[in-house]
Amino acid sequence: MRISFLGLGAIGTPMAVHVAARHDLTVWNRTGEKATRFAAVQGTRAAGTPREAVQGAEVVICCLSTSRDVESLLDGADGILAGLAKGVLFIDCTSGDPETSRRIAARLAPRGVDFVDAPVSGGVSGAESASLAVMVGGSAEAFGRARPVLECFGKRIEHIGPVGSGDALKAVNNALLAVNILASGEGLAALVKAGVPAAKALEIINASSGRSFVTESLVPARVLNGSWPRTFRLALLDKDVGIAVGLLEQTGVAGPMLRLAGDQFHAARQRLDAEADYMEAIRLIERDAGTEIRG
Repeated sequence: MRISFLGLGAIGTPMAVHVAARHDLTVWNRTGEKATRFAAVQGTRAAGTPREAVQGAEVVICCLSTSRDVESLLDGADGILAGLAKGVLFIDCTSGDPETSRRIAARLAPRGVDFVDAPVSGGVSGAESASLAVMVGGSAEAFGRARPVLECFGKRIEHIGPVGSGDALKAVNNALLAVNILASGEGLAALVKAGVPAAKALEIINASSGRSFVTESLVPARVLNGSWPRTFRLALLDKDVGIAVGLLEQTGVAGPMLRLAGDQFHAARQRLDAEADYMEAIRLIERDAGTEIRG
């Protein structure tokens, strides 16, 4: 198929690599040099504008930071709508918000363009190994069209419901991740100050009911050794938790736990630099507690 891929970020780039291995691909990125380099290495085409990128495409994939970023590319002489043909399938892999996705879908529908929100989970490593989980919102027909494309980089691909439902599930998933990061950091900091070795504490927690992806994978790989690699910006997790809190408001669910996590991550975002990794929230917990969680 002729596919356009817009957004070559940390996760988007390996996703696009897998698409390029199977399909005729054109790429676009806001920083044009990145698209040019990608095209040179992968043997694809680089477009100078969103309009140029989507011209002639059967499928358009976006993977940007926010739904508003996607929406901002639609209009204007060089926008997506200026080059989009009738019958195209529009797959938005952005971790977006349901309301904006529904608005985009409504604008595309009169043009005969199917839209699905298809946020992914699994991080950079999942994108590199083509083992991402993909949560798809859209019609059953659009999901059927999207699935063969999503199989380029996804392992578990699930149709969640109508447009916006994939975004909603991804936001809640990431809000739960945020809760686990904060709770793990606080609990381990207290244990270390109480004289319990961090590695021993994790060993027991991970054999007990308090374990989570954070304690099993993230804390051992990033906190115990003090490496703090930067793979996913804390600002993006803050955005996702905000979407989940918005969902609580729309559905009339009180949600004090997720709201508190949202407040804490927003505060952490203000205290750290713009490129801080999401796990650096635990560095702030360490700093405030006057201790370090190390193995």
